[in-house]
Amino acid sequence: MERGVVLGGTGGVWRVRTDGGETREASLRGRLKKVDAGKRADGGRRRNTVQGAAETIKLAVGDEVLLEPAAGSDGAAWAISEILPRRSQLARREPGGGHGERVVAANVDQVVVVFAAAKPEPHPRMLDRFLVIAEANELSARVVVNKVELVGEDAARARFAEYERVGYPLHLTSVKAGIGLDALRDALAGRTSALTGPSGVGKSSLLNALYQGLDLRVGEISESVNKGRHTTVGALLHPLPGGAYVVDTPGLREVGMWGLAPESVDACFPEIRRVAGDCRFGDCTHRAEPDCAVRAAVADGAVSAERYDSYLKLRAELEAGDRVW
Repeated sequence: MERGVVLGGTGGVWRVRTDGGETREASLRGRLKKVDAGKRADGGRRRNTVQGAAETIKLAVGDEVLLEPAAGSDGAAWAISEILPRRSQLARREPGGGHGERVVAANVDQVVVVFAAAKPEPHPRMLDRFLVIAEANELSARVVVNKVELVGEDAARARFAEYERVGYPLHLTSVKAGIGLDALRDALAGRTSALTGPSGVGKSSLLNALYQGLDLRVGEISESVNKGRHTTVGALLHPLPGGAYVVDTPGLREVGMWGLAPESVDACFPEIRRVAGDCRFGDCTHRAEPDCAVRAAVADGAVSAERYDSYLKLRAELEAGDRVW
């Protein structure tokens, strides 16, 4: 047997990079062994996994697997015989309103959310969704504002200053002007990072500029709708110098949360999490209860009104989803 990490796959054949540095094509062997959920590192805020119960998990980019020789009808010389327990995962709701979760990548160390300073116009409330998903998966996150040459560094920093104040590392980058590339490269070194964000913000161009030789396909922005055309059709794991990896994820037009309890949403906003324990009631929803420390923090500016509004909308969305499902 050989051990490796899944780089990507299509048509039932997966590309796996072995510990020895070789890339092999492998198929899935029948039914994979069930994994004890208690051995998985799903976040404590998630509730769709019952600890100690056996479950069958789907293979995802970033999964560590065991390979064995096989002569299958699909022509693959190797077969994936086992998915090893995950230390973490980045998961979101199935797109299209589906009832279930989709694991975007496994064994991720950090989430890097990329937005553009302009073209397409950034929507901070969508950024809040990405960050909540990272928090719900108990993954550290950093924010990258790309294409800063379109508005200027000062204007870009001012627009996203609240996220830096909350505690998220903020990177201002420009491929064309060569801004911020060295600092972002250092932040990715030695880790497995998932790059995510809306379509058209320049994730693939950014990776190409950071690491010569990746040669990722780069799309264009549709001027008619000011949205990016999808150029990454599935998540791909790319080996980087020094043993690091980066997951290039498809642009997500719909960012849905799954497995997050409504009462845990406040814990996914760091600035709200810091003060929520001072509320009069332990089950405070931070809407109308008396002596609510969160609303007091909003009133004195310690928590921004915009981020508080995001919290209210995301909690209401999850509560509505509970009633539907």
